[in-house]
Amino acid sequence: MAVRIGASNTTGWKATISVAMSNYIESGSIIAIATSLVFWQAQFHIGDLGVGLLASLSSNAFGAAIGAAIGGPLCDRYGRKFIYTYDLVLYMVGVLLAVFAGNYGMLLTGFVLCGIAVGAGVPASWTYIAEQAPAGKRAAHVGTAQLAWSIGPMVGFALAIAAAPLGLLGSRLIFAHLFVVAAVVWWLRRGLPESGIWKDERAAAGRTSFLHGVGQLFSKKVNLVAMAFLFGVYAMWNTVAGQAGIFQPRIYAATGVTSVIEQDALQVLVWFCTVLTTYFVFMRYGDRISRRVLFAVGAALAIVTWAVLIYGPANLGTLLFFAIGWGISSGIGAQAFYGLWTSELFATRYRASAQGVLFLAARVTVGLLSMWFPLLLTDIGLRPLGGLIIGLLAVSFVVGTIWAPETRGKSLEEIEAERYGTVTSATGTVRTAEEHAERERARGAR
Repeated sequence: MAVRIGASNTTGWKATISVAMSNYIESGSIIAIATSLVFWQAQFHIGDLGVGLLASLSSNAFGAAIGAAIGGPLCDRYGRKFIYTYDLVLYMVGVLLAVFAGNYGMLLTGFVLCGIAVGAGVPASWTYIAEQAPAGKRAAHVGTAQLAWSIGPMVGFALAIAAAPLGLLGSRLIFAHLFVVAAVVWWLRRGLPESGIWKDERAAAGRTSFLHGVGQLFSKKVNLVAMAFLFGVYAMWNTVAGQAGIFQPRIYAATGVTSVIEQDALQVLVWFCTVLTTYFVFMRYGDRISRRVLFAVGAALAIVTWAVLIYGPANLGTLLFFAIGWGISSGIGAQAFYGLWTSELFATRYRASAQGVLFLAARVTVGLLSMWFPLLLTDIGLRPLGGLIIGLLAVSFVVGTIWAPETRGKSLEEIEAERYGTVTSATGTVRTAEEHAERERARGAR
């Protein structure tokens, strides 16, 4: 299977890049929301709780959670292409509602629709990219999704700086640019083939019910252990990153940086460092060196940078250290490895369902804190929240460092055979792990 998938490197990268753009659109919508909240708040006279609802029901939290819960099983039932063909249509509707929002209800509806579309599309994109990638370059291909996700905020905050003099009109134009990008990506995706691994699995398993994959997912201990591991790695980190993604301007304000342009400039620096680290470290070395070590370095750096921001002196040096350190850590951090490990640790028949369930759980945790984070930040300040932030990052560091799986260089078929004892072949038949290993040895001998 690995040979067949990797036969055309050009075609593989074309598919990877076009599908990875889901991540640009996701992060772009989060940043568009983050940089516009102060303008919407003033325009529609929204209180802190109303702001929290906009954040928690959007693509940053509950909206994406709902989309993931629906999109994951649909992706396993009807195919990867089914989701990434139609999710952007819903996304474009939501973005247009934000562009032309005339009241709070219209704005909230647009944010929710964007969130649902993002939640459905991101697990499908991670699954498709991993299934199409050659075994020895899976981190490089999956890293492309993380790269696109990082470019989104970098561009978004740069646009926010340029559009700041226009006020709310500038924010509307930023949402409009996301509509244009989504339309172009939707057009490019129309000619992409379905995932070959999914087609093989479907040929062997036949037609199943909508929740069949989810039911199977929770019926095996190996899946439950993997989900617990990935929840510890990703959900804990993402609860912090989710607040940073949408409330970082307010966090900077709590440290004394009240200029919107200065806040956005710091965020451009954060994401510029993330882009560089994702490309030059994760994508280049994720398939070549110990992933456990790479993850541990990124997770440890995240703890240090947040500790310095929260408890260090409020000066330019502290802010620059945070921006550069948090950016570097995110490039080799929990999200990049989560996209990789979730695709590797689950069988094809419920790979997307697993991602949907985990994405749902992670975004729910983000949403629960997002509802109250603006109030807590206003009422008690950043330092009292520091223990929670550092604690969540510490859990992610410990879980990921201790239990990081050894999957580097192995095909998805090999990993599935090792973890489940059987694997679906390219002809639609099911082989035991021993039969698969013998077949791979014979293939290597030829």
